[in-house]
Amino acid sequence: MLNPFDIVIFGGGGDLALRKLLPAMYRAYQEGNLPQGSRILPTVRDQSKQQEYIETAHKALQEFLAKGEYNAKDWKAFSAYLVPVVTNVTEADADWDKLKDILDEHEADKSRVFYLSLPPAVYGSCCEILSSKGLITDTSRVVVEKPIGYCGKSAEEINAKIAEYFTEEQIFRIDHYLGKETVQNLMALRFSNSLFENLWDAKSIDNIQISLSETVGLESRAGFYDKAGALRDMVQNHLLQLLCLVAMESPNKLTANSIRTEKLKVLESLRPLVAEDVDANIVRGQYVPGNLDGKIVPGYLEELNEGASKTETFVAIRAHIDNWRWAGVPFYLRTGKRMKKRCAEIVVEYKKVSHNVYSDNVGNIEPNRLVIRLQPEETIQLTLMSKRLDNLEMQLEPVTMNIELSQAYSNGFHSDAYKRLMLDAAANNPSLFIHRDEVRQAWKWIDPIIERWQEKGAPSLYRAGSWGPEDADELLDENNHVWFNTGDKA
Repeated sequence: MLNPFDIVIFGGGGDLALRKLLPAMYRAYQEGNLPQGSRILPTVRDQSKQQEYIETAHKALQEFLAKGEYNAKDWKAFSAYLVPVVTNVTEADADWDKLKDILDEHEADKSRVFYLSLPPAVYGSCCEILSSKGLITDTSRVVVEKPIGYCGKSAEEINAKIAEYFTEEQIFRIDHYLGKETVQNLMALRFSNSLFENLWDAKSIDNIQISLSETVGLESRAGFYDKAGALRDMVQNHLLQLLCLVAMESPNKLTANSIRTEKLKVLESLRPLVAEDVDANIVRGQYVPGNLDGKIVPGYLEELNEGASKTETFVAIRAHIDNWRWAGVPFYLRTGKRMKKRCAEIVVEYKKVSHNVYSDNVGNIEPNRLVIRLQPEETIQLTLMSKRLDNLEMQLEPVTMNIELSQAYSNGFHSDAYKRLMLDAAANNPSLFIHRDEVRQAWKWIDPIIERWQEKGAPSLYRAGSWGPEDADELLDENNHVWFNTGDKA
């Protein structure tokens, strides 16, 4: 059982806190995983926001919880855990002393989690004030959101600044995709089923696709996004982390250090893409106006309100991992905004049978395919070849075994990545968080791509509501592969 803890959410009035973090803690309470005596301390900028915060949180939960999750009785009990505080994260004023008094009210060894739902530029100043005011104890942890920096150098500077005040064991770098139950289930599928364990290498697998597609545009992130782009925002963290989990060797134990060691080996084995290799293996795109779900939506430049920008809203990459297990297997990574469907999925396509015993008129024999869908629904699909049962003649067709995880666990449990990760931070379990070495190695692979783009070319254009630029299809066609697009295939 988790011991009582205090979690201070810096930026408690921001979009992430209201949309994701508070609902996550509410779900933890409903499931009996928020220990009595714990406190949630969201920080706000002034006293008026502090006085309004409980009602602000109330409205946020009613808006962002799933249907049927909210009820007045649970809200009343959960609201007792909320202790909004006033804090200026860039100035060590008297409000910090009040925060210290509140935290010191309880026993000294009580765990403290400082969640920095803030721009990375102020991580260092916030940690410095935490230290100068004596708020960091031996049982304190700091949780930092991505993206950490805009390049390897800036990421190293931010990490170095945080490390002045917290040990590496106290630093929890969060990537919410790693908290998704289906992502964790990926390891269970691989390492507890001989069916997959023995068929998870270049001998059996033809190619692997990892896609994270969004239907939304810039929303309220225009200022940040135009400086970052899809490569920094999505590839450097989410996609590379998923790649690591798909491709890593089995750890000797499911401990944080063992898992991180194997993930780091994958990043170190990624074939570098520099200069002309970037042009040959990566497609970047930017959306223009198009039809999305029957509505005409504006293009990137219209949403940005700028006359010109080379920032990419779409990236497709053909990557290779140069080790014994994956030699010759292409990994296709893809992410984009204003895409046709919202989905996050891992597609493992197996090689064709080595010898076809059937004649051509039985139908086309398609390769087996494993699809692990992370969102919007959480499913596992395995496509196999089977005889058509409604035909006396021998006719083959692909059939799909479909496991709907949300239906399999319909007992009121709600999968929530942030809930899992926040409770793990409180429990001092870093298994699903990112080590500094992983951040460093990921940027080492990404930086040459950014440098090449700064030297040459502009993004290809694609219509909003499509699956991206045609160049991305041609990238796969070079190896006689095609993208698996949700909803376009059975």
